[in-house]
Amino acid sequence: MEEGARSCLLQSRSSLEQDIRASYLMDHMISDGVLTGDEEDRIRSKPTRREQAAALLELLLRKDNQAYISFYNALVRESYGDLASLLHNSLPLRLGSTHGTYSVAVLSEGGVPQRPVVFVSRPALMNRVREKLYRLQKEPGWVTVFGMAGSGKSVLAAEAVRDHALITECFPGGVHWLSIGQLDRSDLLVRIQSLCFRLEQQSQEKDPSSSLHRPPGSLEEAKERLRFLMLRRYPRSLLILDDIWDSSVLKAFDIQCRVLLTTRDRSLAECVSGSEVAVESGLEEGQALEILALYVNRKPQRLPEQARSIVRECKGSPLVVSLIGALLREFPDRWAYYLHTLQQKKFKRIRKSSSYDYDALDQAMAASIQVLSKEHRELYIDLTVLEKDVKVPAKVLSVLWDLEPEEVEDVLQDFVNKSLLFRDCHHRPYLYYLHDLQLDFLAEMNRSGLESLHTKVVRQYQQRYSQGPPTSGDEECLYWFRFLTYHMAKANLTQELYSLMFSLDWVRTKAQIMGPAHLINDYLEYSTILDKENSEVRGHFQEFLSLNGHQLEQRPFPDVVQLALSQPDSSEVYRQALLQAQERATRGGLYLDWVNKSSLKSLSRLVVQPHQGSIYSACFSHDGTKIASCGSSKTLRVFKSTSGEKLLEIQAHDDEVLCCAFSPDDRLLATCSSDRKVKVWNVERGTLMRMFEDEHEEQVNHCQFTNTRRRLLLATCSNDKFMNTKLWNINKPSSQNTMFGHLEPVNHCCFSPDDAYLSTSSSDGTLKLWEVSSANEWKSIDVADMFSEQREQTEVMVKCSTWSAGGRTIICAARNAVFVFDVETAAMLLEIRTSRLSTVQYCHACPSSNLVAIALSHYAVELWDIETSKKMADCSGHLSWVHGVQFSPDGSLLLSCSDDQTVRVWETNKVHTSSAVCLKRDSDVLFNNGDITVVAADNRNRLQVRNGRTGAVMFQSENQESRICCTAICSQTSAVGLGREDGTIQVLEMPSGTSLATLQGHTRAVLHCQFTPEGHTLITSSEDTTIRVWRWRTGECVVLEGHKEQVRCFSLLTTTPSSETHLLSWSFDGTIKVWDMSSGERLQDLVCHQGAVLACDVSPDGQLFATTSADKTAKVWSSASWECVRLLNGHQDCVRSCRFSWDGRRLATGDDNGEIRLWNVKDGTLLKICSRDNKDAMDSLHGGWVTDLHFSPDNTVLLSTGGYIKWWNVEKGEALQTFYPTGANLKRIHVSPDFSTFVTIDNIGILYILKKVE
Repeated sequence: MEEGARSCLLQSRSSLEQDIRASYLMDHMISDGVLTGDEEDRIRSKPTRREQAAALLELLLRKDNQAYISFYNALVRESYGDLASLLHNSLPLRLGSTHGTYSVAVLSEGGVPQRPVVFVSRPALMNRVREKLYRLQKEPGWVTVFGMAGSGKSVLAAEAVRDHALITECFPGGVHWLSIGQLDRSDLLVRIQSLCFRLEQQSQEKDPSSSLHRPPGSLEEAKERLRFLMLRRYPRSLLILDDIWDSSVLKAFDIQCRVLLTTRDRSLAECVSGSEVAVESGLEEGQALEILALYVNRKPQRLPEQARSIVRECKGSPLVVSLIGALLREFPDRWAYYLHTLQQKKFKRIRKSSSYDYDALDQAMAASIQVLSKEHRELYIDLTVLEKDVKVPAKVLSVLWDLEPEEVEDVLQDFVNKSLLFRDCHHRPYLYYLHDLQLDFLAEMNRSGLESLHTKVVRQYQQRYSQGPPTSGDEECLYWFRFLTYHMAKANLTQELYSLMFSLDWVRTKAQIMGPAHLINDYLEYSTILDKENSEVRGHFQEFLSLNGHQLEQRPFPDVVQLALSQPDSSEVYRQALLQAQERATRGGLYLDWVNKSSLKSLSRLVVQPHQGSIYSACFSHDGTKIASCGSSKTLRVFKSTSGEKLLEIQAHDDEVLCCAFSPDDRLLATCSSDRKVKVWNVERGTLMRMFEDEHEEQVNHCQFTNTRRRLLLATCSNDKFMNTKLWNINKPSSQNTMFGHLEPVNHCCFSPDDAYLSTSSSDGTLKLWEVSSANEWKSIDVADMFSEQREQTEVMVKCSTWSAGGRTIICAARNAVFVFDVETAAMLLEIRTSRLSTVQYCHACPSSNLVAIALSHYAVELWDIETSKKMADCSGHLSWVHGVQFSPDGSLLLSCSDDQTVRVWETNKVHTSSAVCLKRDSDVLFNNGDITVVAADNRNRLQVRNGRTGAVMFQSENQESRICCTAICSQTSAVGLGREDGTIQVLEMPSGTSLATLQGHTRAVLHCQFTPEGHTLITSSEDTTIRVWRWRTGECVVLEGHKEQVRCFSLLTTTPSSETHLLSWSFDGTIKVWDMSSGERLQDLVCHQGAVLACDVSPDGQLFATTSADKTAKVWSSASWECVRLLNGHQDCVRSCRFSWDGRRLATGDDNGEIRLWNVKDGTLLKICSRDNKDAMDSLHGGWVTDLHFSPDNTVLLSTGGYIKWWNVEKGEALQTFYPTGANLKRIHVSPDFSTFVTIDNIGILYILKKVE
């Protein structure tokens, strides 16, 4: 033995003698051939456990390196992990020159399990496996070993690689074993992390210059790390994946290496290229008798006659033979009893279709349980409540049994030793699970007591966690969050289930730990039970999660109480949130109530954020249960249409994925991409079935399968000049037909309902119909002719087409219009013109009605009835261009996908039946003795004045001739001013709407208007570079000229209470100018920045003013000397906003990257940077530009707007609260003098009046 190994044994001797049971370890060492039977007998002859341990160690010190490694592995197998860790660093690197010791070292380092104590060789099978493995000598590939559970696949795989010639010739890089089992995505990541760590650790031991890396954070990263290790550090090595259950797991190991996998599912062999070996379900009689003989330490010829009967009775099942053998080792005189038990305990088959020998296993199970002590038998029966394929940590059973964890582990060890329970040793702490058949047997045996068993689980949980659920995030915590509702439902504890699932606390905690999809699934799964109590409340919680799921996926985790305060006042979710907010407010918490939300109804049924990036295409499966989506992230994702729960994710292409489509039977998915490839995927397995990469030479824009299963074809279209539309038989390597006719890119293709025709929409301005059978052009419609008045100016691009349900009409989109044509005559039947400021991105006809859905570039989805030519609904909610819409096959649902990274699902019959009125963001607000008045233009170009308490419309003007650009309220008189795009200013009396003045003078759009405090003067600025000071009642005007570019804003400047008020203006020309408003004289002209001046703020005492610019700087100026006194550098993007604190000591600045900086005005030092570490999915720290800033009167809180609204602790620079509007890109926010009410409008026109919860 190497000196280092011997020294380590001596140093650890006292710890080992104190803890180990030599009898447990010697079985393993005998099977490894490092210990003889005589040596075992001598050690067993020692009277005490400690003396036996001392004797084993004394013997071990006289042996070689192989004995050290065998002893180490025995410690690992018998769960002495802490003791094994003492020996790990001294494991010998060289075992000598013998072939056997070299192989043992390779297999031990790779984690290959030791040969079982009771082992029977199956040479024919083993040679078949080795023959397949030898084929991997020259190139990577897969070998699949499949058979029923308990058939000995794992033992066979381990034995097959226990061959020196095979290792040295085929796998000199080593053999690496990884047990998989049934895993979710997170568990699989942990497994691969563990494997990577082991490989890197071994590599570092051999090459100290190599370094350990941090654990990979995602499956994709883990896959790449493993690929690197296997190809670079362990070339020509073998990876053994034991017990694969799911084809999706294989994707993580598709890394171009040599793989041997074991599975009970033969279909997995079809998912990978390579060879396969089938393992018979039963042993031959001689082999089975040999196993029984080894268990009872007899020769097979000397076994009693009952042994053959037992083998015949269980049909040679290796698992059953092992179970009976383990029992007989403890009670060797019970042959007749166990045979009788097997013959008498006849349980009916639970699953007739199962590949398992159920009768035999059930009988063995009954016999096995009988040998347990009464106490342990009762504990084992409690395991009936476990779900199939679920592994539980000992801590869960500690709660169930009310025992100390150590006692639980002892009980579980007993179950494992008797083959009544399985232990996942590759997870720490260990996880335990029952085989499906064991669970089925227990459920059958305890059918009448199932309800009480589940009740026991719930009661024990309630006793242990009476103060609240566990939040550790460990395996025990995850178990309770996943299965507590299941146990309550099975126990028929309906009141407890109501209380739990109708609790906002439970929703918050479970969503934070497991995500919202699990919760939504719970409300769907238990809806029948919950609806008996209150279906309305169940709907409240389900709707809250469905519409806010994309927020609940964000990290840092949002404040659920604040999110819930945006629910309707009638919602139980809102009621609970308000109570919690009020209670927290008494302890200094900050919460905002959206007081005018009652006027809004949500249209979406579900909001999902499946990708990090724009989503270009999304589609329903033909059964309506799944949605597939793809986009700029290059991935394809499939998720449940009810909850958004992810079912499949594939890194599909090397560039943006432009379209995805289900086959008629939903078994296949086609994708096409900017990388010019078309791919067809198996949905269930997530594997690539076919790739067409040679025929399209430009990006492929669209793909679609035929609608019926009669003859499956795939159509694709591309940006190719001539051969841009193709039909494919997916079983053939090349296209079946090419349609010639379009001379410009084809943007979209679509089969008619009966698959007889294919429509194509092209950038050449035409819509063509083709006969599918012949690929001949049938009809061509010149859509560009519909824009004859504009055709000379720009080309007309036909974006897409869709067939009506009966196939008699076809609908296509171009520019801002949708046209309906008769298929037979090609005559136009209807024209739908949308907003002139928007383009139609996509359209889709409902398969069950006359509705057509239209996706628009101005963030909206519209529904039109093509029979009545009426717009039926505006679906608002997206925050950017909408790229696609599609109805579900039955027409009840509509999905839409957008650049805002979300897919929204709408209920067709619940969307609004009239166009929603929305407001423009340029608004003004008057706070007056508790009253709030809001004035803004709406989307129909009317001026609206609303009551800020209720959101009710107090006044609404007629449609204006020119677009309203800005508004202002006069605080002294009941007058409202508005500035228009044509340069006209109007002053209207409220609430009558009488015109008090029409002011002409500006030659271009009026960008900002503001009344002076006394109300007699109205100041306006314009794109025409001028500012005008109006005595608006008389029409007198002073023109302030001097800026060279548009003047977007201005401010009044009063340096002392007694001094005259001057006007401060700023412009994109980089200057600040100071004006005498009475004479129009320019008092100062300051060149402030190298870029456009974007914002300016005057300090409360008027002594200073600050400017911010596109040049990424902010400056502080003196109003006395007109000189720059502070230059503030540090922002990495345009500085868009600034605000002085009320005491003038601090200045806040915000930039286009969402960063907010707090500065000391006195010396210009940086005090805090807000939001530095919390970059969100929209690639900004604030969800967008920081557009407005406000300090509270006491200067302790800072308010900011961007993509959302945030409140900050000024002293700490930490966020106090965040309000997420439905839309985004907030332009400004109005704040009441007492800092308790906040008013803003988002980019989809929703008005928010937020009141602090007291």
